[in-house]
Amino acid sequence: MRFFLNRIVLALVIGAMAGSLALGKNKRDTIMFPENVKINGTLVKSGTYEVSFDEKTNELSILKGGKVVAKAAGTLEKRAEKARRTEYRTTSGGEGTQLVSVTFSGSEQDIVVSSSAAKN
Repeated sequence: MRFFLNRIVLALVIGAMAGSLALGKNKRDTIMFPENVKINGTLVKSGTYEVSFDEKTNELSILKGGKVVAKAAGTLEKRAEKARRTEYRTTSGGEGTQLVSVTFSGSEQDIVVSSSAAKN
């Protein structure tokens, strides 16, 4: 009986470790846009959103209430130093304000968003 119990505990520990490794590839945080922003051609209205980056697919997602509002491909670029807080950069032009990059707190990399507009 003790051998059986040890096996169950070992299986649970291995499962928990594997699950944390799989989840470790997704970064998440909350950001607030004070103005409307376009992300990959999608207009995101001002407000507070959850931002998530999947390192496996290199996809940045903007979520509101658990629902995806916008998605964009992203590439990782090395920073000079770790970010002290989660931050983002935008640029303004004829197409309005566009999201350029997102950096998660403590990260040494910027997630640079593809500048391609939505394709129809």
